[in-house]
Amino acid sequence: MTNLEVFSDLSERLKYNFPDLPLYVRKGNLHQFNNEAAVAHWHIDLEFIYVLEGAMDFSVNGKVTRLNPGEGIFVNSQRLHFGYSLADHSDCVFLVVVIHPSILGEKTSFLQSYWEQKFGHMMTDYMFLTNQIDWQKSLLQSIQEIYWEMYTEHLTPNPFRLVSQALALCAAIGDHLQFVSRQSGVLTHVQEMTSFIHQNYDQKISLEDIATAGAVCRSRCCTLFNQYVGQTPNNYVTQYRLQKSCEMLKETRRSVSEIALACGFQSSSYFSFIFHKQMGVTPQHYRKQVINHTS
Repeated sequence: MTNLEVFSDLSERLKYNFPDLPLYVRKGNLHQFNNEAAVAHWHIDLEFIYVLEGAMDFSVNGKVTRLNPGEGIFVNSQRLHFGYSLADHSDCVFLVVVIHPSILGEKTSFLQSYWEQKFGHMMTDYMFLTNQIDWQKSLLQSIQEIYWEMYTEHLTPNPFRLVSQALALCAAIGDHLQFVSRQSGVLTHVQEMTSFIHQNYDQKISLEDIATAGAVCRSRCCTLFNQYVGQTPNNYVTQYRLQKSCEMLKETRRSVSEIALACGFQSSSYFSFIFHKQMGVTPQHYRKQVINHTS
């Protein structure tokens, strides 16, 4: 079991492959995640998924799409999304490409305006991609090609080619997105509540606190989380805290007790109990696994 690397930063920037190139290209699998499910997240980046092996269900703004081998999905900017395993808990191996708008560079108002037009709130939330349609088949092939360029074609990837391939993906999907008439308020409430959790996970958080952050009542809060996030607000808090604890166990030398408090758990013993229950190993064992995996 490894740390959560795919979908890891939620509403924050991802850990891109290179610090000065806002492009995230990885191969992942659902068994990386607690309960074979990523934590619901959103970011300003565009996201492309291509399934290599197995299958998964993928939720975007509460709408679920089944992805089988050879299929994929595009997720538009700032949409709440996550992938999770089927009922049999089978694994799924996939490629993910995530592109931040800053890849356009500075002082490119014409490009940025086009980006905002194509990938704004009033456009298509997501698009299922299949190899049965020519342009989609070509796009799915492009996802694989950018992965090959990043990892297998050369010892050092060609940054010009990576940027070119990333922008080609944006251009290809942008041609097929459509304007959607919608009410803007509901998802904003959900994003405000998840943002509150991301910013305050190290503190005590009550259901009332979460609901207040989204300007809704507690009942409405629970309904929205169930619809868009697929779990209760309290469960989401726990999952996010576990994710942050995994990052700290991997990336720092802080003690388990320090990490427990830093992630908002009541005590190190309670943290260890929840961690083992959810992850199947103790925090100490998890840290050893990560060190052995990366060494």
